[in-house]
Amino acid sequence: MTATEHSGDVPRVDGDASRRPRALTIAGSDSGGGAGIQADLKTFTAFGVYGTSVITAITAQNTVGVRAIHEVPADVVAAQIDAVLEDIGSDAAKTGMLSSVAIIEAVADRLRAHSVATLVVDPVMVAKSGDTLLRPEAVRALIELLLPLAVVVTPNAPEAGVLSGVDVRDAESAREAARRIHALGPKMVIVKGGHLDGDRSDDLLFDGRAFEILSGRRIDTPHTHGTGCTFSAAITACLARGMEPAAAAREARAFLQGAIEHAEPLGAGHGPVNHFWRSSHA
Repeated sequence: MTATEHSGDVPRVDGDASRRPRALTIAGSDSGGGAGIQADLKTFTAFGVYGTSVITAITAQNTVGVRAIHEVPADVVAAQIDAVLEDIGSDAAKTGMLSSVAIIEAVADRLRAHSVATLVVDPVMVAKSGDTLLRPEAVRALIELLLPLAVVVTPNAPEAGVLSGVDVRDAESAREAARRIHALGPKMVIVKGGHLDGDRSDDLLFDGRAFEILSGRRIDTPHTHGTGCTFSAAITACLARGMEPAAAAREARAFLQGAIEHAEPLGAGHGPVNHFWRSSHA
């Protein structure tokens, strides 16, 4: 299947067709609706997955930039995780904007306490506008506490550079970064290629044994707000439906390609992708 093709309704393959798959997102709130919690829940819905959420920070933002950030206290973040997982449960979870050491510590502690085995970590560090979403001192906590819990981690090139210590500028440096990040504990690493030069926007998948290119055509559009959140949320939704990680990544990449291709102009800056492109272009 090419990057622009998709399989339509993603089948649930874990044998329990009587219950809707559930996915949990732990991330910041984007008041503009294009990224963060809002993008994740839209993506879960697009995949037929019941979405629950834990808000780590409230941001005042739109397509132009982030105007204000208010972190949710770490104990309230922990309480949200407990409330969801003790009652509703989750087939897969993902993290996005975590902001601080205290929040990362709380998230890692509660995920371990609830034995969450299927986790996608999107190491969100900087917004599309350039605003910082992860404190510099929190990077070490992310590496030490969350990456070892992850089934999949999805850094873009700059984030991969921070996590690995490699200046990611091309395919070879992306491979070296993926190797180093994999050694930190996650089962699979996907170094996203959107920040690299060229007419392709290929992502690099590494599972510790082999590399795979998730191919994508670069699209000349400013409407790419929330691409990282949407991609990681799509992987999470596919995992919740019982797909294997590599297959989930391929399906998520195809979904994101279509969401970018069918993005509709919204706002004066970086507009959001179209999370419901499959239903509106069926």
